[in-house]
Amino acid sequence: MATAIMTTLDSHSRAASRGMSDIKIRNLFIIPTILFLIIFNIFPLVYSLGYSFTDFRASTNAPANFIGLQNYRELLNDPFIWTNFAITAKYVIVSVTGQVLVGFGVAMLLNRDIPFKGLLTTLLLLPMMLSMAVVGLFWKLLYDPSFGIINYALGLGSFEWLANPSMALYAVAITDIWMWSPFVMLLSLAGLSAVPKHLYEAAAIDRAGPFYTFFRITLPLVAPILMIAIIFRTMEAFKTFDLAYILTSQPTTEVISIRLYKMAFQEWQTGRSCALAYIVLIMVLAITNIYVKYLNKVKER
Repeated sequence: MATAIMTTLDSHSRAASRGMSDIKIRNLFIIPTILFLIIFNIFPLVYSLGYSFTDFRASTNAPANFIGLQNYRELLNDPFIWTNFAITAKYVIVSVTGQVLVGFGVAMLLNRDIPFKGLLTTLLLLPMMLSMAVVGLFWKLLYDPSFGIINYALGLGSFEWLANPSMALYAVAITDIWMWSPFVMLLSLAGLSAVPKHLYEAAAIDRAGPFYTFFRITLPLVAPILMIAIIFRTMEAFKTFDLAYILTSQPTTEVISIRLYKMAFQEWQTGRSCALAYIVLIMVLAITNIYVKYLNKVKER
């Protein structure tokens, strides 16, 4: 017994001498990561939370005065802020719905045995690899009423996409759908490839139609991973700023992130903008929580 223990200890000491011990790994990787998170993530959150209860303006040298919940009360009673939230909600619904329909539809096509499937999948992923600024400028040219290819292809003449108040938000949403549908497609392909083939074979033996097969086999089994894609895209769409800011400056496309930017860096209402940022954060957390609860119900079925 003593010999066995000595052998084990000796092997551990030899392993420790060959590589790094757990303490060294903790000191080298985990502690710096925790410090990085505290400095760059948690500290700014706490710092901005403190400013949200003050009347601080970064453009002046005046000290920040504590005003309690006044910023939050004024923002929640401001009808213009709720208009921005309504525009954001409309944008999120149109954009995420379009991404799910297009992404899942393309994934269903790519799930078949087609030639050059790998090359096609790679090419379809290209839009989401581009930067937002490049995509915004590229689609601004496509929407141009004078030489844009969209009006020429659809025979719309000099139709204004970005200058039209009723169409500008949809134009931004179409661009977002084009850019991020590949993300939904990629997750959907992973879900479709995990569906057991014997279920389709059993459905074929029972002479089940495509409609029955899709709604009773494919969709229920892919639904959990599709819900994860919807959660990610909803959070990102709610925070969208770049595309709407680059493509158009219409009041009808002023989503909440643009209103937040103007409040913080053009009107210099620093304390109030911090309060608005926390209201947005709470709303995103609430929406995500609803999605996660629904996702758990889908998994239990």
